[in-house]
Amino acid sequence: MNAQDNTKKFDTDPAKGLNQSEVDNKLKEYGFNEVPDKKTNPVVKFLKKFWGITAWMLELIIILSWFLHKHSDAYIVLGLLLFNAIIGFVQEYNAANAVEALKKKLQINVKVLRDTVWKTVPARELVPGDIIRIRIGDFVPADVNIIQGEVSLDQSAITGESLEVQKKEKEIIYSGSIVTKGEATGMAMLTGAHTNYGKTIELVKIAKPKSHIEEIISKVVKLLLIIVGALLLIALIVSFFKGINLLDILPLMLVLLLGAIPVALTAMFTVCMALGSKELVKQGVLVTRLNAPDDAASMDILCVDKTGTLTVNKLSVAKLMAAKGFTEDDVLLYGALASQEANHDSIDMAFINSAKQKKVLNNSFVQKTFIPFDPQNRKTEAKIKKGNEEFSVMKGSFNVITKVCALDKKLTDDWEASVNDFGKAGYRTLAVAKGGVKDKPQFVGLVALHDPPRDDSKRLVNELKKLGVSIKMLTGDALPIAKEIAKAVDIGDAIIKASELEKADIVDVKLLEKNDGVAEVYPKDKYDIVKAFQAKGHIVGMTGDGVNDAPALKQAEVGIAVSNATDVAKGAASIVLTKEGLANILSPIKIGRMMFERINTWILNKIARTIAKTCFVVVAFLVLGKFIITASAMLIMIFMTDFVKISLSTDNVKWSEKPAKWNITNLAKIGIVIGLIMALEAFGLLYIGLKYFNLNADNRALSTFCFEILLFLALLSIFVVREKNHFWHSVPSKTLLFLIVCDMILGIFFTTFGLLGFKAIPFIQTIVVFVYTGAFSFIINDLIKVSLFKKWTVEMAEKL
Repeated sequence: MNAQDNTKKFDTDPAKGLNQSEVDNKLKEYGFNEVPDKKTNPVVKFLKKFWGITAWMLELIIILSWFLHKHSDAYIVLGLLLFNAIIGFVQEYNAANAVEALKKKLQINVKVLRDTVWKTVPARELVPGDIIRIRIGDFVPADVNIIQGEVSLDQSAITGESLEVQKKEKEIIYSGSIVTKGEATGMAMLTGAHTNYGKTIELVKIAKPKSHIEEIISKVVKLLLIIVGALLLIALIVSFFKGINLLDILPLMLVLLLGAIPVALTAMFTVCMALGSKELVKQGVLVTRLNAPDDAASMDILCVDKTGTLTVNKLSVAKLMAAKGFTEDDVLLYGALASQEANHDSIDMAFINSAKQKKVLNNSFVQKTFIPFDPQNRKTEAKIKKGNEEFSVMKGSFNVITKVCALDKKLTDDWEASVNDFGKAGYRTLAVAKGGVKDKPQFVGLVALHDPPRDDSKRLVNELKKLGVSIKMLTGDALPIAKEIAKAVDIGDAIIKASELEKADIVDVKLLEKNDGVAEVYPKDKYDIVKAFQAKGHIVGMTGDGVNDAPALKQAEVGIAVSNATDVAKGAASIVLTKEGLANILSPIKIGRMMFERINTWILNKIARTIAKTCFVVVAFLVLGKFIITASAMLIMIFMTDFVKISLSTDNVKWSEKPAKWNITNLAKIGIVIGLIMALEAFGLLYIGLKYFNLNADNRALSTFCFEILLFLALLSIFVVREKNHFWHSVPSKTLLFLIVCDMILGIFFTTFGLLGFKAIPFIQTIVVFVYTGAFSFIINDLIKVSLFKKWTVEMAEKL
């Protein structure tokens, strides 16, 4: 639409602007110039913590306990349920606040004509039909039709293209662009979610990464349920044939369910992520989604945006080619003299900065006049004085400069071949000329400009490859530029166009996996590429800085916004780098892999303990015909072991050099073997208790004795499973060691003095239990564990 059509549609007088009543009416019709976030009520978020397989199991136990009139047990389990929900809610609430703080950081104002007066108002109050003024440095707040003036724009945040774009009267400027040169008056046509910028943000809202933590928790819970269910079924069948009242099995069901539920697993995940996030902040990395480091640990593909991420997003001189009679320094010098620093034009600054670096520009040259770039004549021109000498210089489009210099056809063709070669390599080429005050200008040479890679990009790419992460470059730039940059930073030069990817509207994942990157992509392409990788089972990371990257940043499991990213990109990302450069991308991967090892240890220990407890309780029930431990004793042990094990989140571990892969099946195999060994060891102690301590005659003392057996085996097993090699190969963290020792002392205190419903037993029995479980844990169990992990490592290597 041209300016006249706009004026009719929005009923706006370009000389007066809208009046306040018209603005109010349009606000009602179009809404504010923003994309509103859909926020979930905090109460609803908290209530969701009581929905899910772990929560359902706890709720079932509460109902079962109440039905059996074990009200104290019901209250204890209710406490566990609330504790779990509160920890998860508080940590997520804090992470959400961090995102909100990022979104509020950028406050945009706009100059608008209303009631014949130019005013400065918040950009969110802009409406279609408003007359606005934009100048150098301004962020364009809406899709605008230029009425008067000309501007150069940086659209890299929207399109991913690093080169500036010129816009003149009757042309559209898209919301999200930044004015780099010139001034213009225009009419706002589209605002809010209707703009190009807004549609991208809407795509961000649709994007939703898959939660791998929830998937892992589900697998662990299901595995433990299968184990408990199988043992319970055995107990039911045997009880039926023995003629035992099936209602008597209900207390056993309660004990087994209590022992099987990984009550603290969610809390362990949350605390582990929170501690990892705090460590990342110290290293210049802000985590806005709590589980992002966990996903970073498993990330095997990193999609990297080019402009502003791999490159500095600033033009610089790449190559120089001098004409006969001139040197490369001459080409650079005269090009810099045909530039003006005050304008902050990206091309002018590229010449001036390069000339200063090479020390070819000095104060002896005085710029008498300067004619800036004009889209009509496509060149800049200046008159220079040095001492008594005066001369003119110019730089600009190759075709324009060759005509001014009146080069013959042969010379023009020869130089044009060089221009085409530069173009194929992804460079933007300008020509430079010099002349006397009245003489015809002489052709000095060519200057190739590019957006160079960051100094640390190549090193970063190679370090990521060493960590087993495949790099894929995604850019809106043309294919030659993409290939040049990808090759320069060691990603590789197997780059394809986005148009080659689609087959019947489906992204060709095999082609993506085979190549090193994709050029000429749009925001939707990046989003689709990330989803395609995810559908193939990859854990995907995405780095970026612009609005065009935001949908893919949100969709990726690990969305990483660089420090100079737009507010929208930071809001969409799960990780924000707060320091210059890209080296900090490595921190979430390494810390995430350390967190993975800690959570792996927790799960392995839980599986082993569940096997030991359930086998011990069920077999003892079948042999002795009675419960050897009460439900309340089992509940106390859950508190004393599961939640103490949360301190594993502080343990000393080494990060892996390969992407972390959750393998619950192999963990289960190792856990089951260790658990069965622990159960056999527990029966050895039970035999000693029944034969030598005469516990068969006192069920309460037997329950206390069995509580000690299970408690010490559980706590000592942590020292065994936390290290894949022998337990002495690494030292546990001070926090973990301190809490385990405190837990043991507390357990001994309860059983020695008969607190919390336990019957006091002689201290000599406690010493026997401690020495027995310690010897078996650190000798037998440790040897078996090392053997199992070695076998697992060999099997994994053979599969690879």
